[in-house]
Amino acid sequence: MAIHPQLPNAITVARIPLAIVFFVLLLVGGMHGDASLAMRWVAAILFIVAISTDWVDGYLARRFEIVSDFGKLWDPIADKLLTGLAFVGLAILGEMAWWMVVVILVREWGITIHRLVVRRQHDVSAAWMGKIKTAFQGVALAWALLPLHLLIGVGPWVVVTTVLLWIVVVLTIASGIDYVAAQLRGSRGARA
Repeated sequence: MAIHPQLPNAITVARIPLAIVFFVLLLVGGMHGDASLAMRWVAAILFIVAISTDWVDGYLARRFEIVSDFGKLWDPIADKLLTGLAFVGLAILGEMAWWMVVVILVREWGITIHRLVVRRQHDVSAAWMGKIKTAFQGVALAWALLPLHLLIGVGPWVVVTTVLLWIVVVLTIASGIDYVAAQLRGSRGARA
């Protein structure tokens, strides 16, 4: 079975407008309380669909050996835009601390920019810890975005959400340190 060689790139590009639509729906749904609860559900489901496309485009590109420079460049940008807007949206709605968002975004965009700058000089593929962090961010954000407090109660939902977001922050910092250490080892090895 063959697929169009641009399909993974098209999926990546589609994540960018999906991220913006998701963000608008999240804010509209969150700022108008229960009257716009349907928008919060739609925003959360749209986020889950969009974040799932990250796995789909990567799988297709590797499976059919159609990894492209375009995909290597735009896939992390689309991912960071989607997750970044989710974190910012939760902070705007008062459901996440701003300091957590700042820590996460500084690490995410700092490393993404670094990868873009040095990608021609050496490999800057995501390490196992970065992949775990990314997967956990997706799960934690999906949980935090879904209005599950209606099903399990506000107290349990807040406790689980808080724990998940703390784990995200710890994984974000740890994977950032791991990335910097790997880059320092790589640059020393290249000089030697």
